[in-house]
Amino acid sequence: MATEGKSPINMNSMSSSLQRTGQWVFSQDIPTDVVVEVGEANFSLHKFMLVAKSNYIRKLIMESKESDVTRIDLSDMPGGPEIFEKAAKFCYGVNFEITVQNVAALHCAAEFLQMTDKYCDNNLAGRTQDFLSQVALSSLSGAIVVLKSCEILLPISRDLGIVRRCVDVVAAKACNEAMFPCRTPPNWWTEELCILDVGFFADVVASMKQRGVKPSSLASSIITYTEKSLRDLVRDHSGRGVKFSDTVDNDSDERSLQRDLVESIVSLLPSDKGLFPINFLCSLLRCAVFLDTTLTCKNELEKRISVVLEHVSVDDLLIPSFTYDGERLLDLDSVRRIISSFVEKEKNVGVFNGGDFNRGLCSVTLQRVAKTVDSYLAEIATYGELTISKFNAIANLVPKSARKSDDDLYRAIDIFLKAHPNLDEIEREKVCSSMDPLKLSYDARLHASQNKRLPVNIVLHALYYDQLKLRSGVEEQEERAVVVNLPEALKTRSQLQADTTLAKENEALRSELMKMKLYVSDMQKNKNGAGTSSSNSTSLVSNNKKSKHTFFSSVSKKLGKLNPFRHGSKDTSNLDEDLAGVDITKPRRRRFSIS
Repeated sequence: MATEGKSPINMNSMSSSLQRTGQWVFSQDIPTDVVVEVGEANFSLHKFMLVAKSNYIRKLIMESKESDVTRIDLSDMPGGPEIFEKAAKFCYGVNFEITVQNVAALHCAAEFLQMTDKYCDNNLAGRTQDFLSQVALSSLSGAIVVLKSCEILLPISRDLGIVRRCVDVVAAKACNEAMFPCRTPPNWWTEELCILDVGFFADVVASMKQRGVKPSSLASSIITYTEKSLRDLVRDHSGRGVKFSDTVDNDSDERSLQRDLVESIVSLLPSDKGLFPINFLCSLLRCAVFLDTTLTCKNELEKRISVVLEHVSVDDLLIPSFTYDGERLLDLDSVRRIISSFVEKEKNVGVFNGGDFNRGLCSVTLQRVAKTVDSYLAEIATYGELTISKFNAIANLVPKSARKSDDDLYRAIDIFLKAHPNLDEIEREKVCSSMDPLKLSYDARLHASQNKRLPVNIVLHALYYDQLKLRSGVEEQEERAVVVNLPEALKTRSQLQADTTLAKENEALRSELMKMKLYVSDMQKNKNGAGTSSSNSTSLVSNNKKSKHTFFSSVSKKLGKLNPFRHGSKDTSNLDEDLAGVDITKPRRRRFSIS
């Protein structure tokens, strides 16, 4: 049973309370004959006045082994000295005010002292019961105040059913306000609930859920309660709005209370998707990491964040953690687990076409997440403790097909190389291994070709790709507007087979052309050596020219039909992914004319 002695006593209010008590007790004509001890306070009273209303005191006096009881110990009195003073006033018939703040304590004290109607008519317990029913529990605000006052009256307030009654009234009226708001703003009732202890708040939320309130209303109340209760930790929804104290003492009472609070709030979160903004969930995860909550609590938050990861921002993913000496670090493991869970979910729901994880079609959601991940990598690239393996581990979580362009990833890599200038050539190649140089835009390749921080092979890839584009007949202006068309990757294999056939036909035509040139050359030599007449020679030359013209026209026309670029330039952005073992170190030399 909770006692007032467990909480600090205000001695100023205690002395004034005893002074007031002395005024109405000493006004009696009969001297006091008993001293009642309540905690550190002593009350000089009359036995017959107390016995007339309290069956508990009567039993103590009658069952005492002492013939004359002069001292009674009521240290277990609910509400402490202040509430006992009011109960004693009731025994003496002195008026006092019953309010929503003290009615629960008075009712518990009346039940404890057995001041019920069974013992005496119109006793204190009946008066407090009527006040609860007719006044205190008639409004949502009053019921919340009474429920709040029960926190220091446990477990007797719960045993007497006051807590249950208050929870039912609060839940019923809150549900009514959620469905049919009668005040502005409509969610005013969520602010009222914030004064409750998390245990009582959980009881109210559970009762509202049983009554069928909308999950969005529950989510609104939980968000408001969290922001009010963890004001110092969750000041806003941005990644830079979290306040961290200078001391990192995991054993402090304040941190312990905050840790329990976060774990309790997480356990209250409804399972419905999309109820909570991702920035709110990320703020909770920061608190959980900072306060070192249980692994179950952190995993639950990571799971919820991964479900709505497409709405995440870079600031949301900046989750700080702390070492034993208070050094501020970044929790990269949580971010990696969140991204990995999201990608697995996308894979399991069949977003990828044909089950091919890296080559299939990707959803717009995954493409958006890939862009955010690249921006996140650029943000943490300057972090001194970020290793190459951790950098690549996060970058490779997103499938390559989800990146329409590797420009953002190239920017992150460049920042990492600039922040880590002491890397050797092999280490720089490892950093760049997650990037595809053939998926850079023209401007990015131009920058890469002049970037001294990049390894040589990446620069060569970028330069070679430009040469391949030029030799394929793609103009620079058109190439600036080209974006890697991922669906075309599925058709590349058949296109490569067509290109192989075309190359063979081109080679056959080239061979026939060389034979015809030799034949014409031999005819010209024979003409000069035979010494024929000028008229015959003129006729032969004329016929040869006509024959040559007809042949060249025919060959040129046939080559034009076989030209794969007659309908526009071909996108070669995915050649590296689909060559399937074909050597592309040198571009295929293809002749498109006979000159």
